[in-house]
Amino acid sequence: MSTARAARRPWTDLRFFIGLGLIVVSVVGVWLVVGAAKQTTPALQAVRTIVPGEPLTSADVRVVDVALGAVGPGYLTPATLEPGLIATRTITEGELVPAAAASDADAGRTTSVVVQSTVRVPAAVAKGAVVEVWAAAPAGQGKGFEEPRILLSEATVAWVERDSGPLSAKSTTLELVVERARVGEVLGAITAGSSLSVVPVGARS
Repeated sequence: MSTARAARRPWTDLRFFIGLGLIVVSVVGVWLVVGAAKQTTPALQAVRTIVPGEPLTSADVRVVDVALGAVGPGYLTPATLEPGLIATRTITEGELVPAAAASDADAGRTTSVVVQSTVRVPAAVAKGAVVEVWAAAPAGQGKGFEEPRILLSEATVAWVERDSGPLSAKSTTLELVVERARVGEVLGAITAGSSLSVVPVGARS
């Protein structure tokens, strides 16, 4: 009896086919995972820092093939880059452009204003940086300025120009992207002769 069992061929045993099936399933699963990882999708990558309100054009991006998987629809592609799109937040150089960071220009809620900071602006403040704007209104009878207050708690730098002359070393001109609803306050402070100070978010004037 024992001799007959030892001579039984393995392919006549049900456990042999179960084991073989598990091996096949494992190999197929690995093949599918590897194949999915190799699948790439064309997406758009920013070639420069783009601030809110700036147009998104083919000159601002390049096409890269990346493996995005299920999150692929969340990024702009060459097919979805339509005329009239603007950035709704800062998109840093080298970043894949999220679809949520683009909007139609007609729906844009930001604009830009140029201000001059009367205090030195740190060198780290460059295009794309988020800053606060403080304003000190003129005091009565030409006696300096009142206590500064926050005019804008958040604005994005579009460009910055630092005066290099020794007599104007503390003066910095900046173009800031602000909400349209706040433009009146900024312009009002400028025309009233307020002293404006631009500082990085988290700092204090």
